[in-house]
Amino acid sequence: MKISISSKKGSEMTIVEPVIRPPSEANSFLLQITLGCSLNHCSFCGAYKNKTFGVKDYGEIAADINHYSRWHRDTRRVFLLDGDALVVSNSKLVPILKMLEESFPLLSRISSYANGYNITRRNDNELRELYEYKLRLIYIGLESGSQNILNRCRKSSSVAGMVEAVNKAAKAQIKSSVIVLLGLGGKKHSREHVYDTIKALNMMQPRYLSFLSLMIIPGTPLAKEVGENSFEELSSLELLEESREIIKGLKLERTIFRSNHASNYLSLEGVLPKDKTKLLNTLESAINGRIRLRSEFSRGL
Repeated sequence: MKISISSKKGSEMTIVEPVIRPPSEANSFLLQITLGCSLNHCSFCGAYKNKTFGVKDYGEIAADINHYSRWHRDTRRVFLLDGDALVVSNSKLVPILKMLEESFPLLSRISSYANGYNITRRNDNELRELYEYKLRLIYIGLESGSQNILNRCRKSSSVAGMVEAVNKAAKAQIKSSVIVLLGLGGKKHSREHVYDTIKALNMMQPRYLSFLSLMIIPGTPLAKEVGENSFEELSSLELLEESREIIKGLKLERTIFRSNHASNYLSLEGVLPKDKTKLLNTLESAINGRIRLRSEFSRGL
């Protein structure tokens, strides 16, 4: 569905719904570059199931930037929609980044979701060019460090490819915010999910790390597996235990950690390794019932 989003004093932008963004981009200018996701077959994801992938016309993108900049010249952050904006090549993306820089004099950061191959297919010069034009942060869904679990979920990016992507981006000074999906292995593969995720994160050393908790989306292949009893969901306490065990095994040198997404039963934040003990103590208290958890009614994506 295409809707018009009004900004101040009557300017309008065209956004094709639905759209999603990270919690930390709540105050960013949301600029839609692509529609949906070029892959769009992860079994757990329902975000873009009814949305055909496509790249928006440059003229429409430019019009959106012009409309927004008329009344928001002081914009400092821009987030590129949808789930796969960096699939666009540098030859087409850089002119958009240049226009953003010219339109917003105080611009400090452009960010985007990224699949692993969005980064690994680019050479070092291309990544440095993106950084030069203010692309400073990518959000990458590791989901699990287990290749077996990712294969079962039909995720196209490999663990090795995502580890390479985070490290290659860091070489170009582009920071990564890595997303882990607690419970993705179900009860059967929980230990594998924990162990392999620890291993992958320690190799990545991301600047930012966030945990989300699996929620079963009606109509997805994973929902069908649940209905057929071939996938058993974790309880709230088991999700907390996964979180505790992953954090316990992390050897991160300088990572800002958050689990403040609405899907989580418990919000956490800290800097690793400095706050590791505090985080583990909080999780232990929650597991033992000394901290009240978010209700099912309050959880959401």
